[in-house]
Amino acid sequence: MVLKSEDGVVPDDLTPEEQKELENIRRRKQELLDDIQRLKDEIAEVTSEIENLGSTEERKNMQRNKQVAMGRKKFNMDPKKGIQFLIENDLLKNTSEDIARFLYKGEGLNKTAIGDYLGERDDLNLQVLHAFVELHEFTDLNLVQALRQFLWSFRLPGEAQKIDRMMEAFASRYCQCNPGVFQSTDTCYILSFAIIMLNTSLHNPNVKDKPSVERFISMNRGINDGGDLPEDLLRNLYDSIKNEPFKIPEDDGNDLTHTFFNPDREGWLLKLGGGRVKTWKRRWFILTDNCLYYFEYTTDKEPRGIIPLENLSIREVEDKKPNCFELFIPDNKDQVIKACKTEADGRVVEGNHTFYRISAPTIEEKDEWMNSIKAAISRDPFYEMLAARKKKVSSMKRH
Repeated sequence: MVLKSEDGVVPDDLTPEEQKELENIRRRKQELLDDIQRLKDEIAEVTSEIENLGSTEERKNMQRNKQVAMGRKKFNMDPKKGIQFLIENDLLKNTSEDIARFLYKGEGLNKTAIGDYLGERDDLNLQVLHAFVELHEFTDLNLVQALRQFLWSFRLPGEAQKIDRMMEAFASRYCQCNPGVFQSTDTCYILSFAIIMLNTSLHNPNVKDKPSVERFISMNRGINDGGDLPEDLLRNLYDSIKNEPFKIPEDDGNDLTHTFFNPDREGWLLKLGGGRVKTWKRRWFILTDNCLYYFEYTTDKEPRGIIPLENLSIREVEDKKPNCFELFIPDNKDQVIKACKTEADGRVVEGNHTFYRISAPTIEEKDEWMNSIKAAISRDPFYEMLAARKKKVSSMKRH
């Protein structure tokens, strides 16, 4: 067998053994070239897979982030549905600890919605509340410092029963972190409410009669399982609140979606104007969060007026218009109600009503609106709850 060299020339001075060796070398060379090509193809294939894998992971992360953002929005509109959505999409484990961590972290969450969810009395919500409170570390903090931390992580809801559950959990956690400071969790609970009320009294401009430290000490006599708390402790708490009011977390004022998502009542009513010429105007009213909002149209994003119901009263009145009732300040005939309205040019101004007169379409609707507003008018639930707890403690001492 005659072999040609690579340039096609047959070497004629090779022995048969050398020709055989040359043939083996060339065969091995071809095999190596084939192996190299195979390796190149495999490397290209693996590289392509890695690139595809990267983009797939990226896409998965992007999709996950979108779903988390959607879950947060859903939570802000309806907390229970938001949590359910996050669990169903494997973005949150269905455990009270995991849900509590999500609320405690609070990224992108409406603080009012967090407070509403934590205050619910369903078994899961109660478990989440206790897990949420456990995430707070109150060791070696005085009661005001602990309250500052706690009340910054959500907004207290308006319902007395919700506040009661949340403050009960707080008092229990504080006493667990600081054993021996108070005789019982009842003492801690009562004093916590006294501090919140003190904060309102000292820093609310509508409260003219500011309590002195002596009155604060006197208010809290006998609350420590029948005994008195050290005066130095009470003076320190008083000074702390006097020098720096509680910071209440503000939700984004432009995002009214949550505020109006699940109102106590809504519907068309007629409102008597407060100008010189008294005219009746049809407005869409929404009752929620202890406020009465009214809009010109149901599609309006912003209300034309806001009437906070705190310390107002409601009564039925006779008028040419049927089914009338009005909101007023009891014992203050000429005092202007603290409310605001939006003028046609967009300016927000204080209202000038000493009363708000409203007409409902039917007797039934008038009764329903009056009952709903009565339930929403807040008389500062802290006072009632504090009185109830003091009564409970004193009755336990007697028995």
